[in-house]
Amino acid sequence: MSSKVESVAIPVVEEQLRLDRETVETGRVRVTTVPEERTETISEPVIRSDVIVERVARNEEVESVPPIRQEGETMVVPVVEERLVKKLFLVEEVRLSRRTTSETVEQEIKLRSQRAVVEREEPGGNTQQEE
Repeated sequence: MSSKVESVAIPVVEEQLRLDRETVETGRVRVTTVPEERTETISEPVIRSDVIVERVARNEEVESVPPIRQEGETMVVPVVEERLVKKLFLVEEVRLSRRTTSETVEQEIKLRSQRAVVEREEPGGNTQQEE
């Protein structure tokens, strides 16, 4: 009895991995801005200062020009003139007083703003809107 040995070739197989990347659009986004305008009323106190002018006739003889002086809230400005007799006369005093008043003023003001509207479009054609 004789035995025969047969040789069999067994192939060696190796798998290799190859990775590719591909950009796939899954949807789109559109952003629009919508201008809006609203009116608001503000109320603020406003302070106003007025000057009250009062002229007081004096017609007094003086030795020299009197200085400007303060009497409480009133500033006194002397007005003099020289006459032919070469003497100074206090003709009048101009009295300046300040009066401050406060009143509340209301005013309407327009304010502008923007609102963003976002629309998402999915591949199937479905559109969703977000605000």
